[in-house]
Amino acid sequence: MNEYTYQWDASQEEPILKITKSSFGSFQWCPKKYEFSYIERMPIDTTEAMIKGTVVHNSREDFFDNFDVIKAENMSHSELIDYNIGLHPVDEYSDMYTTISAFEAQRFLDAKDAGQLDQYLPVINEEMLDAEIIIPRDINPKFPLLRDYTVHLQGIIDRMFISTDDNGELGYVPMELKTGAWKDYKQTSMRKELAFYKFLLENAPQERLEELGIDRNIPVSHWAWYYPASNYLQVEKVKKTSMKAVMNGIAQMIHAYERKTFPTKYFYKTCAHCSFFNICESAQSEAWV
Repeated sequence: MNEYTYQWDASQEEPILKITKSSFGSFQWCPKKYEFSYIERMPIDTTEAMIKGTVVHNSREDFFDNFDVIKAENMSHSELIDYNIGLHPVDEYSDMYTTISAFEAQRFLDAKDAGQLDQYLPVINEEMLDAEIIIPRDINPKFPLLRDYTVHLQGIIDRMFISTDDNGELGYVPMELKTGAWKDYKQTSMRKELAFYKFLLENAPQERLEELGIDRNIPVSHWAWYYPASNYLQVEKVKKTSMKAVMNGIAQMIHAYERKTFPTKYFYKTCAHCSFFNICESAQSEAWV
């Protein structure tokens, strides 16, 4: 693979632009915030939500690493919940672990009833993937590019399961965990996050896929997200519109690099909590008066 960086010069062939799921999301949220954080490397404030997300994600990874399918196979629903709770740490997020434990107990029993316990554990459990894709110059008419570009994608997939559909066809299902509360407006951004994962899985080197036990001939047929704080799970077929939206968003990022211009998306309710509020000219402009 090529060398890659956030401090990218669009006029040069190498290194190429590095795009992670997080950096893509940051640019989508506000290109100026992205510039401060990823290009100028300014530190962001650590929030309680960020700490919670890290701790719960780590516990989720450990849960699947330590879950014993054979041991759990003959447990009742209540026994499974107790077993699952015991696989989580003892800390201030115990209420969320209890919700997750009940969710996993039911998911396990559903898999058992369907004769699919071999599909209960994830194929991927917090694994990083890298991939390179080509962004054609005319992919996004709103942001025409000077040329075609190769970009480097990188992301850690929370979990990916394998599932059998009603027709007996196998498909992979990447699933994203979020520790905040579910709101319907988050649906678009969640689809983009999962579409980013799909690009990674479809374009990662064959050697890395084999290392993880992933069969490239099995498609990513669905994606899912789980918000335990709201006890909310959504599973749906992959959407081509979301895949297209990611490509368009990457083209918009490249366009900003080409012109060395990263505009601000200012909205007082969110900007007021931004780590860069005090140094952002737009945030301090007359727009706030």
